[in-house]
Amino acid sequence: MDSQNGWSTRELAELVGTTMKTVRYYHRIGLLAEPDRGVNGYKRYRVTHLIRLLRIRRLVDLGVALADIPALDESKEGAERILRARDAELAASIERQQRMRADLAGSLRHLDPAELPSALRESPTDLSGLHRMFALLGSRIHDPWVTDLLRGLLATPRTDVGKEFDALTEEASDQVRQDLAERYAPELTREQRSEPRLMDPAEREAAGGDPRNWSLFLKGVPELYNPAQIDVLQRINAILRKRTDAASHECSDSSEPELRREPDSGPIR
Repeated sequence: MDSQNGWSTRELAELVGTTMKTVRYYHRIGLLAEPDRGVNGYKRYRVTHLIRLLRIRRLVDLGVALADIPALDESKEGAERILRARDAELAASIERQQRMRADLAGSLRHLDPAELPSALRESPTDLSGLHRMFALLGSRIHDPWVTDLLRGLLATPRTDVGKEFDALTEEASDQVRQDLAERYAPELTREQRSEPRLMDPAEREAAGGDPRNWSLFLKGVPELYNPAQIDVLQRINAILRKRTDAASHECSDSSEPELRREPDSGPIR
């Protein structure tokens, strides 16, 4: 390479560590001036072209858009504005990546529930598939109370009757379903009393929750259960309704609270 006689396009590209196609593209969009040509008709680049191309490539490496480079050449004020904007973009990107790394660190510590949102990842690692789906679906709802509620529900060890419900198959007999409903009803009633925010999603929507999110919940939750489980939930609602009606006959000013339920699937659990 002879700098006295100038460099060819290929030689200039090699010096800078780019390609001939890139150099020609910079010519086409006006970022790099065309050089004079030698007696043979070929372009001969000088040191000024080399410095300019090095500057362009440096700015590109910093993430500056090609369209912004001319403004950097016009004034110090324009250069400062563009570079500060780029710095702010990088700061936001670093913050986002740090959050991603924190989530990944949680996933590495808890490989089983890695798909759970980070706020719920400290839940027991032996979550059933049903509860994992419930957590993922619930975390999509951005009402402030949902994450805390789910964390509490998922961190509470499942009772024996709760595990029976999780393991219930469609082949369960009518007697097995009724027996499970009788034993599970008191437990679900206690859960609702201890967590009054666990109300029917339709009421949440009416109270101002995002209707799109709650519509997702209403449509999705029933699909988390098989037909036998839905049948048990409906039996539980029938049991609780019967108890409520009986209590209302005995005392008109008090009644047994009925477990909130979704019309087709029974109480949400």
